[in-house]
Amino acid sequence: MKALATLVVAGIMQLGFAHAALAQDDLAKIQSAGVLKIGTEGTYPPFTFHNTSGTLEGFDVEIGREIAKRLKVNPQFVEGKWDGLIAGIDANRYDVVINQVGITPEREKKFDFSEPYIASKAVLIVNDKDSSIKSFADLKGKKSAQSLTSNYGQIARKYGAEIVPTDGFNQSIDLVVQGRADATINDNLSFLDFKKHKPSAPVKIIATEDNAEKSAVLLRKNNPQLKAAIDKALEEIKADGTYERISQKYFGADVSK
Repeated sequence: MKALATLVVAGIMQLGFAHAALAQDDLAKIQSAGVLKIGTEGTYPPFTFHNTSGTLEGFDVEIGREIAKRLKVNPQFVEGKWDGLIAGIDANRYDVVINQVGITPEREKKFDFSEPYIASKAVLIVNDKDSSIKSFADLKGKKSAQSLTSNYGQIARKYGAEIVPTDGFNQSIDLVVQGRADATINDNLSFLDFKKHKPSAPVKIIATEDNAEKSAVLLRKNNPQLKAAIDKALEEIKADGTYERISQKYFGADVSK
């Protein structure tokens, strides 16, 4: 009986070690490869976009580079359209997604998130000439240009809008300008950046949601060591002034709160 008990205990310990090894797997693989693969759109200024020389840059891009730096690995950005971006985690195309991914109960069932690193509010954007929409409630029966799987698309559906599918913020705004959509719900920080570069664009904000949406780094479930390492990196970025510098560069304000 003692021998059997010893075997049982040994088996349990082996299972425990195996589980721990699996939990460490993504972080261990990243450090072994020396690369953190980051999923991002590359078409969502000022968070992730290509400048006039074709170089990928943006708020999220710089945050991703700083996280990789503190993990002592190189960042490698893998670009894709928003509606397939999160699915790329399941397909192992990259290790994390850093692309203004809002924390939602539905996503938390399937994925893990780092601590939030930015907060933004959903705004309702319409054409300057449109006087029929004055609030979110007025979206009922209207056409709203949205990425199908975004939080903003869910909000538009909640208010009864007909969704016009788009690839992202720029296309959504274009459709509103062209009159092919009545409105779009999108990120207030993205809109402010857009108007900074195109002040004469005939679009305006006519309503803002009260609650700020917090975004975080999205990663596969059951990787506590990787999550802890990313959380620690974000904490260091904020503590040493790096976050403030990046934030001021793109927004002229601290957007972590």
